[in-house]
Amino acid sequence: MSDALPPCPACASEYTYELGALLVCPECANEWTLAAEESVEDMIRDAVGNVLADGDTVTVVKTLKVKGSPTGIKAGTKVRNIRLVQGVGDHDIDCKVDGIGPMQLKSGVVKKV
Repeated sequence: MSDALPPCPACASEYTYELGALLVCPECANEWTLAAEESVEDMIRDAVGNVLADGDTVTVVKTLKVKGSPTGIKAGTKVRNIRLVQGVGDHDIDCKVDGIGPMQLKSGVVKKV
């Protein structure tokens, strides 16, 4: 048995084992693949845990200061047609905010509508 196996995503049990291409939890009988486990980690989630996708509409949950703008982005501002990007620091959303222009946001400051 390998110590590098991830815990069960259903019950968080550490006693998972491999059975062919599957990972199995002996405590809750959950079966999953390692590829599915990796794809769950790669999902981008909003401030309340909803999974985001390209083209979604989101709402900013807190007021943000923006360099060069006297007002910034107020909480409750809707941002339409977002695009998800990977590897740009901790900013993972490309979007265009009305009145501000194109910018990048963190997924932790938005909520899916």
